[in-house]
Amino acid sequence: MTTYPKVKETKELIQRLVSIPSPSGFTSQVIQFVEDYLQVLNVETKRNRKGGLIATLPGKNEQEHRMLTAHVDTLGAMVKEVKSNGRLRLDLIGGFRYNAIEGEYCEIHTSTGKVFTGTILMHQTSVHVYKDAGKAERNQENMEVRIDAKVDNAEDIRALGIEVGDFVSFDPRVQETENGYIKSRHLDDKASVAILLQLIKRVKEENATLPYTTHFLISNNEEIGYGGNSNVTPETVEYLAVDMGAMGDGQSTDEYTVSICVKDATGPYHYGLRKHLVNLAKKNDIGYKLDIYPYYGSDASAAIRSGHDIIHGLIGPGIDSSHAYERTHEDSLVSTEQLVYHYVMSELVSY
Repeated sequence: MTTYPKVKETKELIQRLVSIPSPSGFTSQVIQFVEDYLQVLNVETKRNRKGGLIATLPGKNEQEHRMLTAHVDTLGAMVKEVKSNGRLRLDLIGGFRYNAIEGEYCEIHTSTGKVFTGTILMHQTSVHVYKDAGKAERNQENMEVRIDAKVDNAEDIRALGIEVGDFVSFDPRVQETENGYIKSRHLDDKASVAILLQLIKRVKEENATLPYTTHFLISNNEEIGYGGNSNVTPETVEYLAVDMGAMGDGQSTDEYTVSICVKDATGPYHYGLRKHLVNLAKKNDIGYKLDIYPYYGSDASAAIRSGHDIIHGLIGPGIDSSHAYERTHEDSLVSTEQLVYHYVMSELVSY
């Protein structure tokens, strides 16, 4: 398989993206990074009022449009309570469980711009003190942030400038292996963001003209359900979300191919577009898997629910251990890059 852009560049871009803290609601820094990247390529961009970014590449057909989307917002948390013991209680942002972040390093982002580091732990962590430390439930009541500062009570914490409502981001711990894996938090969906940025770069470097004017929405509220439900132009016919493929028992998706979603929790995706994507994969010798994600919704399904008259689809790299410490392989990144490229160069699906 021809790999362009080079997968090494894609992985380097993923590393840069996941290293920028961006829980839903706290995405201005990562959006600025993406905007700067696109401006270097002389790509037209604009911000929407929600803080997302829309890039547009003109095509031969300006009466019918496509839209592709990937999201930069991630899971995270907010300070729920400044505790009397000098620690913080959290409220989660996005759909995950407390056990997925036990022992994780984090950063607390204050409203004044100061950043403090900490660790997310069970209150009953020490086995030398708490007899039932392993049995206690991992929940909001029992888990807390230990701040890396000399604080013994709520007053000490507030003296640092930390307050209820401050955002808390998780250390991505991004790492590449010599045999092609990349593991990190927030591959959902920054791996796909990197893929779309590489696609745009490829189109610009090849001086290619797309068959249809194509918009790229870098959404920033997907993890809370409404990142891609707006800014769809009236001319948009097809809307493709590029997001992770979820792996687990009963799933077809793996870390080495592109996952094509046929149905998620919101219902089936457009049958004609699904068949079109499969045909493109077969024609271009791209490894793919068809799959159903039972507890999943995308920016494309959010757009459908908000009333847009569009053909919608969902593809993405296969991600192991979604919403925890995630992993994928460069083969999956390449397969997704290739399918997205051939898709934007193809004709629209008949409807």
